[in-house]
Amino acid sequence: MPKYFLAIDIGASSGRHIAGWTENGQLKTEEVYRFPNGVTEAEGHLTWDIGAMLGHVKAGIAAAKERFGLIESLSVDTWGVDYVLLKGEKEVLPVYAYRDSRTEAAIPAVHEKIPFAELYRRTGIQFQPFNTVYQLYADKLAGRLEGVTDYLMIPEYLMYKLCGVKAHEYTNATTGGMVSAETGTFDPEIICALGLPEQLFRAYELPDGKAVQLAQPGTLLGYYEGIKVVLCATHDTGSAVEGIPMETDAPYISSGTWSLLGVKTKRPLTDEDSRGGNWSNEGGVGYNRYQKNIMGMWLVNRLRDELCPEKLWSEIVAEAESRHFDHLVDANDEAFLAPASMKAAFDQALPHPPKCTAGYFRCAYRSLAASYGEALRELEQNTGRTYDRLYIVGGGAKNAFLNRLTEETIGKKVIALPIEATALGNLKIQMEAAK
Repeated sequence: MPKYFLAIDIGASSGRHIAGWTENGQLKTEEVYRFPNGVTEAEGHLTWDIGAMLGHVKAGIAAAKERFGLIESLSVDTWGVDYVLLKGEKEVLPVYAYRDSRTEAAIPAVHEKIPFAELYRRTGIQFQPFNTVYQLYADKLAGRLEGVTDYLMIPEYLMYKLCGVKAHEYTNATTGGMVSAETGTFDPEIICALGLPEQLFRAYELPDGKAVQLAQPGTLLGYYEGIKVVLCATHDTGSAVEGIPMETDAPYISSGTWSLLGVKTKRPLTDEDSRGGNWSNEGGVGYNRYQKNIMGMWLVNRLRDELCPEKLWSEIVAEAESRHFDHLVDANDEAFLAPASMKAAFDQALPHPPKCTAGYFRCAYRSLAASYGEALRELEQNTGRTYDRLYIVGGGAKNAFLNRLTEETIGKKVIALPIEATALGNLKIQMEAAK
């Protein structure tokens, strides 16, 4: 009888529970539960309903047990940078979402104490206004850190609520801008310079009796209803890269709400060209992920919500492909990060607005492809390597029009794999840990 494993993969718009097992040497998967997710507005801020999220996590586990009986282990992955503050066992609410604007005052305050050039040299993490380092400093300025004993990234928090063991997982911790690129541990000089509470970065004792500051993927945390709770690469892109069936190391795009374009490298690259291009160095499973955030499907998802929420994606893409609106926008402009109106953001960025709805989507897809091409050229220059292919995984890999635009833009073979790469990587890490 096969052993069944459960990947709980939560994105910014939905979550899914995917069971996996080996059959005749092949990995088989089945989705057993899916639930909606998204930011909620509370008192002028964008937040996560962490209680509802935990409820869905438990409901999906129950569905998996009902379908398969015995589950060997489970793990949770989500997006990076966001976290839950705790005072002992009690959550400090609300749990802010990364698209919230609360870091606007914190960013210059952080850079007064540590210039970004120094932050980058120490961590190799690209500038994003929502990096954990800015969010935590915003909490400090607001007095939210008083009496706080822990901060747990969202997937580690969810697993803590399942098994009672706290941990900082390495790949996810690196997204926050406080982990040393040289040592792979929290950088004490950054923490000291910002006056952040040292206990937030302490080592946690694991079931094997070892106290670990940053736990690696594959670490056993504990048990939930007899099921092992194991750390995967809890940053979803870290798991996604593990799930890509590459013939050879090559650049990848993990295409979802964000498009993460990058490549595996042996060590972080923290040179001036990398900093100038806003490249990031994030933890992988035994390697560094040299990558860049590109705005991704967020652009078209918000346009659809605003302009044609009832229209099928197949119709939207077909209409975008058939139109001739050929102006571009900078897909990474902060104006598109969390606008009240995505249509208005496009109108503001364009010399003149499209005459029809399809023109907005065509502009978004062509602008994304242009961003991919620019990023890939930078990547090759900065790594000193050239590549003949690009792998695309995730929901965006299903978009044949965007894939064709990307292939035309980069002049390389695009291998689109419309697979649940994140869940596959999550499962792969669990299965390796069970050997």
